[in-house]
Amino acid sequence: MPLTPVLTSRFAEPRSWTIETYERTEGYTAWRTALGMTPDELVTLVKDSGLRGRGGAGFPTAMKWSFIPQPTPGETPTGPAAKPKYLVVNADEGEPGTCKDLPLMMADPHALVEGVAIASYAIRCSFAVIYVRGEAVHAHRRLQAAVAEAYAAGHLGRDVHGSGFDLDVVVHAGAGAYICGEETALLDSLEGRRGQPRLKPPFPAVAGLYGAPTVVNNVETLASVPYVVRGGSAWFKEFGPEKSPGPKIYSISGRVVHPGQYEAPMGTTMRELLAMAGGVRPGHELKFWTPGGSSTPYFTADHLDVPLDFDSVAAAGSMLGTTALMVFDETDSIVEATLRFTEFYAHESCGKCTPCREGTYWLVQILERLVAGHGTARDLDLLTDTCDNILGRSFCALGDGATSCIASSLQYFRDDYVALLPPDEQGRLGRTLKLEPVGAMA
Repeated sequence: MPLTPVLTSRFAEPRSWTIETYERTEGYTAWRTALGMTPDELVTLVKDSGLRGRGGAGFPTAMKWSFIPQPTPGETPTGPAAKPKYLVVNADEGEPGTCKDLPLMMADPHALVEGVAIASYAIRCSFAVIYVRGEAVHAHRRLQAAVAEAYAAGHLGRDVHGSGFDLDVVVHAGAGAYICGEETALLDSLEGRRGQPRLKPPFPAVAGLYGAPTVVNNVETLASVPYVVRGGSAWFKEFGPEKSPGPKIYSISGRVVHPGQYEAPMGTTMRELLAMAGGVRPGHELKFWTPGGSSTPYFTADHLDVPLDFDSVAAAGSMLGTTALMVFDETDSIVEATLRFTEFYAHESCGKCTPCREGTYWLVQILERLVAGHGTARDLDLLTDTCDNILGRSFCALGDGATSCIASSLQYFRDDYVALLPPDEQGRLGRTLKLEPVGAMA
């Protein structure tokens, strides 16, 4: 189907961030429609649309909503069902290479506010928080202005549009920590504690913010909800494959002619997106790229035709993540790029668990040694061994993500690592880049 802007349809509008522009372009009509439905009908609509979370994991949005314990009609609620419900928006965008949520909040903040309102109604919550990365000062201010406009217009507050539904929305600035992108660390930070992941279970749907049932959704996920309500589930599923439908914002950066945000249906290939971005810079060739940010395994030119949806990317050996497509050409050292990413994870590790805290530190030491030309043949095996002791053993996904770029770079570009070793160490591997032993050719 032709490329039709949906999530970015207002980006080119004059003063797109104002409520005047938003309401002139059908803004808040979905909210009025939702108020005429029951919460259960809304959950079913979003479930039928196939919308999956856009924050990285790709978990079905409506399924997450349905996990919230609700009182049984005619019975006195007990346990989690008796507690207030909360919606928390994860706007703590911090993955290296990711820049989809911030432009959305800057250019079209009311799409997020309307999505928050609809989701809150669906899970029967009357208090929602938008948790914005602390460094994103402009986005924080723009969201505060949008929320104030929504209150003034009667879209938020008491008895919204005479429906009897109450909703308060607060915009909160975090202190600036990558780990707070993990939903339970975000909740701890929101409660005033140090941002560290919690032991699960219990999951946030049962014991989240202030120990009450909580849904944590990504910015792009919630900004998609008004379009689902307005267009219907069948229309939404026209964009992309059946199991990963909908419009998607892809962040393309690095060695391309026109880096930026590109909207296309889920399942669009990197070859198609590169063509939109003008291709790799003239005179150079694609070497490797990330399908979902630095925490996802690298892809190469052999993966250009992999549909960029959750299932297809996973089947090809990586993760869609936040669709942060960082492009590298033949002038870039994959070992140096991997070192930079690993330094980031070592710095951002919260320190709660030993595998991540100690493992990322030692990964940096090994990579620095290799980049400086002081590595040994044993270091390559040591990298793999250290990654194996982090993967699946860390308290949250940060440790796993830190190993992805290392493991995949060794898988696809081991020769680049070998080339950095002193000649005598290359000989210990039984080969060099220029000469293969006869037995290795068999």
